[in-house]
Amino acid sequence: MKQNVGTIDRIIRVILGVILLALLFTDISFRNFGWIGVIPLLTGAIGYCPLYSIFKIKTN
Repeated sequence: MKQNVGTIDRIIRVILGVILLALLFTDISFRNFGWIGVIPLLTGAIGYCPLYSIFKIKTN
């Protein structure tokens, strides 16, 4: 699997994922919404985004 997510994009994804997951544990109103943070966290960690592949986007 080739990487299609650049360094700055990866950093932003990881930070966003951590923030969303933190909301999961701190605010009752974001319980269901917080699990969405897993997606940017994983795509930032592995450097590959399936949606980028579909739309032929590369940020690296």
